[in-house]
Amino acid sequence: MPGPQPFNYDKLFAKNAQVNTRAPSRHAKYDFAVAYPDPDNLPLEGLADSLRTALEREGRDLAYYPEVTGLPSLRQWVADKLARDRNMKLTADDVILTAGSGEAIAMVIQALTDPGDVCLTEEYVYLGTMRQMKRFGSEVVGVKCDGEGFVGSELRAALKRLTNQGKKIKYVYTIPSFQNPLGWSMSLARRKELLSITREYSVPVFEDDCYWDLRFEGEDITSIHSLDTTGQVIYCGSFSKILAPGMRLGYLVAPKPVLERALSFKAGGGVNQFAALAIDEYVRHHLKEHVDDQNQALRAKRDAMLAALGENFGGIATWSVPKGGLYIWVTFPEGTDMAALQETAFNEGVGYYHGAQFSPEGKGKNCVRLCFGHPDAKTNYDGVTELARIMERHGVLPA
Repeated sequence: MPGPQPFNYDKLFAKNAQVNTRAPSRHAKYDFAVAYPDPDNLPLEGLADSLRTALEREGRDLAYYPEVTGLPSLRQWVADKLARDRNMKLTADDVILTAGSGEAIAMVIQALTDPGDVCLTEEYVYLGTMRQMKRFGSEVVGVKCDGEGFVGSELRAALKRLTNQGKKIKYVYTIPSFQNPLGWSMSLARRKELLSITREYSVPVFEDDCYWDLRFEGEDITSIHSLDTTGQVIYCGSFSKILAPGMRLGYLVAPKPVLERALSFKAGGGVNQFAALAIDEYVRHHLKEHVDDQNQALRAKRDAMLAALGENFGGIATWSVPKGGLYIWVTFPEGTDMAALQETAFNEGVGYYHGAQFSPEGKGKNCVRLCFGHPDAKTNYDGVTELARIMERHGVLPA
């Protein structure tokens, strides 16, 4: 006699529920695909000591659920740091701690957009953010950029066109410091122009500033948030790139009405208090020294990758020369299908993401993003050299 049939959920799933097969993370020998930090640069001992100190002082409070907005002392530290380093006038009440900047971004997307609403981004944008926008039904429109950021005439034209079409434009999302994936930093003039143009159309700016600490050349450029006096700018940042992604801690800064609505989409209450305590203690005593050491290492890693690109692809491709961050954007001649090669290259030892993965319109198959933060300098050099061999072996470059 046959047993009972498995229960069928097919007619019960929410309309926006997507299949996630939970595939395990894969790592090529030369792993340039994901922006992991160098495990040798993680401040493990300092974090352990900081956690011990914080637990001795406040550990009994772990008996309570954390505040939904996050550890008050760490929110105050974030507000003070942003005031000092990014010229932002804040209090702790303007800050919510989140499970990485990814949760902050998801909260804002859900608070501001309904299915069919439009959000504008750089022509190539971090794929994790783009996926979240599309997951919640947004129409994502990429805007032409150059080495200084959004091209103002292109941004104005896009806003005008979409407005005339009757579209609801909810915000312009930007990563202005060491943009992911393109690597540039938006100039001060372009930041001011962005605010001016979006103000004409009453559209907010969502500033994702998670990389600005990772500058190893040049002078800091003030935040877009600091240039605004109207509450037009929403801002998020993260501890992932300066400490460790595995600690899953970031923050959201926004006007009170936005924070109140964004909080309604925050999953699971407050952030992990254990991690927050460790970070709160560590950043007060060790962060600057750690970031300085990390950025010195990042410069050497970038330089090794640039040297290998010059030796192997000079006269064939072009690439960005970032002054900070974690990414180099490489553009091969039109017709070079780096999308088709990606899986083959991974299986032969070199991991990267091709450009179309970052494009709302699916363009850029002849481009790749290379992350230089995780491998050491020699590995970066050797890996780019190996990528050239793979491309030659498979006849990828146009004759």
